[in-house]
Amino acid sequence: MREAEQAGVLLQDKVIIVTGAGTGIGREIALQLASEGACIVVNDIGASLEGQQEQVAAADAVVAEIVARGGRAQANRSSVAEEAGAKNMVQQAMDVYGRLDAVVNNAGILRDGMFHKMTAEDFDAVVKVHLYGSFYLSRAAADPFRAQNGGSMVHMTSTAGLIGNIGQANYMAAKMGIAGLSRSIATDMERYGVRSNCVAPFADTRMTRSVPVAPGRAEAREARLKAMPASAVASLVGALISDDAKSVNGQIFGVRGGEVFVFNQPRPVRTIHHQGGWPMRKLGRMLPKFGSVFAPVSETGRNYMWEPVEE
Repeated sequence: MREAEQAGVLLQDKVIIVTGAGTGIGREIALQLASEGACIVVNDIGASLEGQQEQVAAADAVVAEIVARGGRAQANRSSVAEEAGAKNMVQQAMDVYGRLDAVVNNAGILRDGMFHKMTAEDFDAVVKVHLYGSFYLSRAAADPFRAQNGGSMVHMTSTAGLIGNIGQANYMAAKMGIAGLSRSIATDMERYGVRSNCVAPFADTRMTRSVPVAPGRAEAREARLKAMPASAVASLVGALISDDAKSVNGQIFGVRGGEVFVFNQPRPVRTIHHQGGWPMRKLGRMLPKFGSVFAPVSETGRNYMWEPVEE
């Protein structure tokens, strides 16, 4: 076993920005990374999902907890949904610690609703935080990463986007977009020693609990949530940032309690060919023959966690 592992400092002196780190998964990530020797910029805009004011000092509370444990951390309350906010986070890391080694794009909100009822405002708000937020911070971090020829980006995607869920068109679009964004970063930045990976987490958080559950399924969901602590997600994030995983790039991982899995990514699975191109009418009759390899229209909850309420 390496000396760093024996000392419990897998991420010694690495400077890491964690967004949405005031509560839930982000908070646990910040705490665990700090416990492994990292210097953390704890970003949280300060508002709860309901916009209540008790979350105003969330970032400061996490910083205080890290410092009380002997770690190093700085609070940041910029909005990830604004480019200037992302640049501010990176500048703060550079000013305080002199470098930046990793970013964790964790911040997120929910504005759920059936697609035929969803407003443009709710779609825009979710995409701005999740997808634009991930782009803004990753882009701001790209410059120091290139200059130092190294860095790691970890983005939170979701099985809601990768597989599907009811009433979350905005969230699904954003999370699937994050997977594409990460793949692009991995491709473009690999030459500079920068890697980019996604994590689809299963964990017991306020956002998870905000998803409606079918009557009679609450007890079963409670049992499953207790088996999926946020600490398991934090462990995977830290492992991906560590130097031990420096060969891991462009991948999508899932974590559910003690289970870690890798998602496959879209590739052709079957083809049909017609010399000179397919006539429209004939092709329409042929397309159903792909049926044996069609991806099912599925929901994450039904197959992986719990059955959602249908309207």
